[in-house]
Order: sequence, then structure tokens, then C-alpha cells
Amino acid sequence: MIRFDALALAAAMAGVSAGIAFAADAAPPEIKMPEVSVKDARGWYVRGDVGYAVNASRNDTKFRAYDPAGGDYSSGRFDSTRFGGDFSGGLGVGYQFNDLFRADVTGDFFTGDFNGRISSDSPCGGGAGGTGCSTRAHSSFRAGSLMVNGYVDLGTLAGFTPYIGAGLGASRVSWSSVDAIGSCVDGGSGCGGAASVSARYPGESDWRMTYALMAGVAYEVAPNIKVDLGYRFSHIAGGDMFGYSAADSAAGAGGTMGRDGALSRHEIRIGLRITTW
Repeated sequence: MIRFDALALAAAMAGVSAGIAFAADAAPPEIKMPEVSVKDARGWYVRGDVGYAVNASRNDTKFRAYDPAGGDYSSGRFDSTRFGGDFSGGLGVGYQFNDLFRADVTGDFFTGDFNGRISSDSPCGGGAGGTGCSTRAHSSFRAGSLMVNGYVDLGTLAGFTPYIGAGLGASRVSWSSVDAIGSCVDGGSGCGGAASVSARYPGESDWRMTYALMAGVAYEVAPNIKVDLGYRFSHIAGGDMFGYSAADSAAGAGGTMGRDGALSRHEIRIGLRITTW
């Protein structure tokens, strides 16, 4: 009996040892990981933006007055100026290089207006000696810009992607005629009910260097569609604003009479970006 139990125990131990050896020699089971698809942030996109701009300028809108009596010119500047902004819009096409960098080329159109005032101790045209003159001027302009822009996307959190950017390009600014009204101001002599004097000066157009700085945030509202809300500061170099009146030109005046100061535009913009990836 004892011998039988010993033999049974030995057989059981041998079976266990064989099972352990087989398990050690067998290949481990293959673990299949789920496939993860990573979307490559690279490709073309188109964009469209609208915005509202508040235009500002340094107080350096200058002019050259012409004296037909002596054929001389004298320099002056507006005592006060105000540049008002209006709606702007633009379209562009760009390329996303990777998760961080993208660039685009944009064309923008915008409008604005100008109001200025000049005070002089000299009389208005045809006014009595010893009186002064206060002149108010008004004009408006249309402008189009062509810009090359670069951006750095600062990472995405909960679908929001903040960014910063900068751009360089040129703007063509086209001024309408400047309408000026001069009113007599009492001085050493009284105006005595003198009538106002009006004049019109033809507007000028030219191309100007422009740069811009941007910051904002984009949000993906649907696959391949992002809403972009941002701020843009742009600086447009000063240039020709208006020429001489018909009367001054007939008397011998030539060249450009007025030049506006550099235009600084502060814009709040919203737009869409449609991507191809």
C-alpha cells in the first residue's frame, strides 16, 4: 500500500514538472494593440475674414500752401486730425507646414474717413486784413492690401488653438477729394458777417509699405472648418493725400499739396478657415 502511494505521488510530480517545462518552452500569447490613426496637420487651406477697424494717426498730416502773389510755398500741418475706421474684409490662401507653423497670402479691402482742422492768423481767401481763418476739411479713402503672413500655433486645448503672427506687404490707398470750408475769425479787425470760403482739392493714390502683428484663437467647429477670432495691428506708411485746387493750379502751383501721416489700424476680426487635411 505504501509502495503504491509512493509510485502515484512520483507519477503526479513528473506530470507537473512536464507541464511546467512545456509552459516555459511555449511562446507567450500575442497581445494585439488597437490601431490609432494620427492626423497629419499639413496641407492647404483657404480663409475669409471680416472685421471692424479703428484708424489712428500721429498728428503729422502736412500740407504746402501756395502763395500766388509771390509764387512761394509755405509748410503747415493740421492742428487736429481724426481718422475714422469702418468695416474691412479679406480673403486668403495658406499652407499648414506642421502643428506649429503656417503661412498665408491675403488680400484685404477697407475704407476710412478723415476730418481735420487748421487755424490761421491770416485771413481766409478774400477776407479782410486783421482777421483770421479756421478751416475744416473732410475726405474719405479706400484701400487694398496684399500681405504675406506667418503664424505660430501655440498648441490645442479643448479644441481651442491660440496663435501669434506677423505679416509684411503693401497697401494702395486712394483718397477722394478733400472738401475744405474756411470761416472768418475775428482778430485785429472784425469779420463783419463775412461768408465762408470753400475749396476742393483732388485726392491722390499711391502704394505704401505695410506690416502687421496678429494674435487670436481658432476653434474647430466641424471637421476641416475652424472659426478664427483675433486682433490685428497694422501700420501703413504715410503718403500723398491731396493735390492743389483748380485755382491754385491755374495760378502756377504744382506737385502734391497734402501728405497724410502713417495710418495705424487696430482691428477685431472674425473669420473661417477651411482646411484640406
